[in-house]
Amino acid sequence: MSDQVLSIDPEKCTGCKQCELACSWIQTGAFQPSKSVIRVHVFDEQASFAPYACFQCDEAWCMQACPVNAIDVDGQTGAKIVLDDVCVGCKLCVIACPFGTIFYDKQADAATKCDLCAGDPACAHACPTGAIEFSSVDPGEWVVDFGVAVNDAYVRAIEGEGS
Repeated sequence: MSDQVLSIDPEKCTGCKQCELACSWIQTGAFQPSKSVIRVHVFDEQASFAPYACFQCDEAWCMQACPVNAIDVDGQTGAKIVLDDVCVGCKLCVIACPFGTIFYDKQADAATKCDLCAGDPACAHACPTGAIEFSSVDPGEWVVDFGVAVNDAYVRAIEGEGS
């Protein structure tokens, strides 16, 4: 099993959304950012951005909430993946995810989430600034770093408004 994760540095994100386009292309075969499973949050007033995708967390609340065991762990990548042929579209996993990184696809009547593109994430390749990297990092460490970076960017933006 891989020990690589998506490592995101919001300080490097320019909001170009190339990650969303690349993801939607791999997920659907079309450039439909609304079908992307990585999203770029826009902080309008601060003019800053933060990409976010499934953290592939150890707790996997989405997996625990699924009543039909439609979320499993990929043996190669370690990613939590939705088994499309098992998912009944109940949305409990969407509700259970505290990070908002599992989505409901109305057309497919099924949940969808980042599967790390079978170990070669398109979003990381598409990111022109290196804000998204696929690297060997302890997920717990980078999630804390990500939270601190987002908070610091927000604080700097707020302090800049008062000047």
